[in-house]
Amino acid sequence: MSELQSDEEYVLRTVESRGIHFIQFWFTDVLGNLKHFAATPGELEDALIEGMGFDGSSVEGFSSLEESDCVAFPDPETFQILPWRPKEQGAARMFCDIKTPDGKVYEGDPRAALRRVCDRAQDMGYILNVGPTIENFYFKDDTHPTPMDRNGYFDILPLAEGDDLRRETVLTLEKAGVPVQYSHHEAAPSQHEMDLRYSDALSMADELITYRLAVKEVARRNNCYASFMPKPIASEDGSGMHLHLSLFDLDGNDLFHDTSDESGNELSVVAKQFLAGLLKYAREYTLLTNQYVNSYKRLVRGSDAPIFVTWAKSNRSALVRVPYFKPGKSLSSRLDLRSPDPACNPYLALAGVFAAGLAGIEEGLELPPAQMENLNELSDEELAARHIQTLPQDLQEATDEFERSELMRRTLGDHIFDFLVRTKRQEWTEYMRSVSSWELERYYAYL
Repeated sequence: MSELQSDEEYVLRTVESRGIHFIQFWFTDVLGNLKHFAATPGELEDALIEGMGFDGSSVEGFSSLEESDCVAFPDPETFQILPWRPKEQGAARMFCDIKTPDGKVYEGDPRAALRRVCDRAQDMGYILNVGPTIENFYFKDDTHPTPMDRNGYFDILPLAEGDDLRRETVLTLEKAGVPVQYSHHEAAPSQHEMDLRYSDALSMADELITYRLAVKEVARRNNCYASFMPKPIASEDGSGMHLHLSLFDLDGNDLFHDTSDESGNELSVVAKQFLAGLLKYAREYTLLTNQYVNSYKRLVRGSDAPIFVTWAKSNRSALVRVPYFKPGKSLSSRLDLRSPDPACNPYLALAGVFAAGLAGIEEGLELPPAQMENLNELSDEELAARHIQTLPQDLQEATDEFERSELMRRTLGDHIFDFLVRTKRQEWTEYMRSVSSWELERYYAYL
């Protein structure tokens, strides 16, 4: 036990005292899909010290066949008993850092990419914090998006199955160490939202992976299906994942709040520069926050999702909103980035978004004026006259913007960057070759 730290000793004691028989080692592929393998208690101590090897060539975006060996080093600070597994001979999990056999950080590990951004922020004197609001649908099964209710925003009606699902999910998440601030029914039928309590960026990315699995596990236990697809129903609003972003100093003070702000928005200089960075690089990081063809069915003009690269105090057609904060509680000062969707890889999305904000600080960017009116009502000519850009309109445009981005390449490294460009171009090609039901219904009987 001499080589073990206190966190590692705690893990070993808990596994023994709670009768845990399976310890799952969690990590994601480059697209954010959760992967794992399980160790038994007898192997755990060695794994905490030396890691456990696995074949990286079988993981999307990881190693090639000729260089396939990877080593997963479990992070004992992420140890958590899984409440949806049986109590007898139960299971726990730890997130892992992926390394090469010679002990170097593996360049294809998304968690490592976010950790680098967090470390750079700390060198600048900042702690990166985020509190997400996540939307998803509950459907009757995984074969067709059939809603389970016809309720709307904030509705509460008798025999609302989704309310019971949310309740059970909140209780499950709390047992899994993921605190939920509040939850409610969203605007579309069978659509729901949960808001997680803010945390540092790396911990929150771990929590988001846990969250998605917990939601699906609870739905499965209740014989239905939870979907994080951005736009599963053409006639209804899609699902987003707003990111409430803030910077703290190393003493825990919110650096975004300044009562002396002459603009009346109570934003500090650091907040304005960070916000300017979010706007400047928005088109470049959109591939990370909205990574699928379907993501861009949600980001369309006239919908509730934002497409205009602007900011405002309360205007929900803007990309970034400055939310109301409680008087006397400056720690609640934050920026609400409204474009991401819940199907993203949270490690890469947060890495790209925070890299953009930090670049705004480093470059001393000036914040453009807020746009307070509904931008959906402006013509293209009026938008151009105001120099208002829009987010990419489809996956191809997002990939083009991403590929040109020096900031995103530096942030993610060549391995992840090149894989995403290659994979997303292939996805777009496959999509363009497909023939949709809309095309068949519109053209088949007439042409």
